[in-house]
Amino acid sequence: MSALRTLDDLLAEGVSGRRVLVRADLNVPLDKQTGAITDDGRIRAVLPTLGALVEAGAKVVVCSHLGRPKGAPDPQFSLGPVAGRLGELLGAPVHFATDTVGDSARSTVADLADGQVALLENLRFNAGETSKDEAERGAFADQLAAFGDAYVDDAFGAVHRKHASVFDVPARLPHVAGRLVLREVEVLSRLTGEPERPYVVVLGGSKVSDKLAVIEALLPTVDRLLIGGGMCFTFLKAQGLEVGTSLLEKDMVETCRNLLERSGGKIMLPVDVVVADAFAPDAAHDTVRVDGIPSHRLGLDVGPETVAGFSAALSQAKTIFWNGPMGVFEMPAFAAGTRGIAEAITKADAFSVVGGGDSAAAVRALGLDESSFGHISTGGGASLEYLEGKTLPGIAALEN
Repeated sequence: MSALRTLDDLLAEGVSGRRVLVRADLNVPLDKQTGAITDDGRIRAVLPTLGALVEAGAKVVVCSHLGRPKGAPDPQFSLGPVAGRLGELLGAPVHFATDTVGDSARSTVADLADGQVALLENLRFNAGETSKDEAERGAFADQLAAFGDAYVDDAFGAVHRKHASVFDVPARLPHVAGRLVLREVEVLSRLTGEPERPYVVVLGGSKVSDKLAVIEALLPTVDRLLIGGGMCFTFLKAQGLEVGTSLLEKDMVETCRNLLERSGGKIMLPVDVVVADAFAPDAAHDTVRVDGIPSHRLGLDVGPETVAGFSAALSQAKTIFWNGPMGVFEMPAFAAGTRGIAEAITKADAFSVVGGGDSAAAVRALGLDESSFGHISTGGGASLEYLEGKTLPGIAALEN
């Protein structure tokens, strides 16, 4: 932590009239039909950093990725709509470059006045951003770095990627951590240091394989590990139960059996689930005990008894980390489990961290008060890898 220079360090040196390249995480969800932004949480998260730079008179050049284009321009992944929304939130127009490092980007950056903001087109429209070839990535980083006199990384959701804008650009410019990245690292280091106990972790989402490394890392340190979501069915199968047509990773059953044996009773699994005839919002559904799942039905949420049991464990906690929904919260019929757990977390007298991704989206989609959680991370994958103890390339680059 002490090795990270911060935005305040950069501001103290003076940025008026200087070009500051900011790597933001503006990878927001878009409506497939209209292209409209459906959740602007990630745009809002970078406002404190951008606002401070604007106020200090910097020429702010923002860059980000959106979606997974294949290294070439793809209109459905344009940051154009993001530029409009960012301008609304900043209260001033954002100058949008229609390419990443080409003629439009060069002229847009050259024309910036002090205190103005530009946004470059999607970084992943250039193959150099994500290339495994260091020379190709480095060449792209050289072009990006030419747009800044200093670099700020405020894209926590991307710090676990060894990409040009995250890993290579900081080696070419004076670099600092933005407000969001600093806050994320401070919060997550509280969880990996000496968290106040009891320390309870809630994990959901679809696959055990996605969470295996973090389960392995957390088991020795947590007091309770509550498992819901699609991944719970592989654990239930490991206990010898019938799971019907529910999501199941057959190759992970033995691993789950081993985790349960080693957990010393720390792992709590659902006792009831909501089963349905089909994966559809209007499917016929009801609640059953986990030892009574019919062979032709699939589980799409945890049941009310499970919510009550998990809530009781959470009510005792002093530190809580939650990553992954308890069910298919996007469908109202299967949202009660996620809502119930989220509400239990807000009521606990605990320092709570929501680990980004679908969990953060669920908090907003269900209309819950974001301020009632201690911290909502913007990086699902990055927060999990931090808790696993992995070196995050973007953080390592800032420490150098």
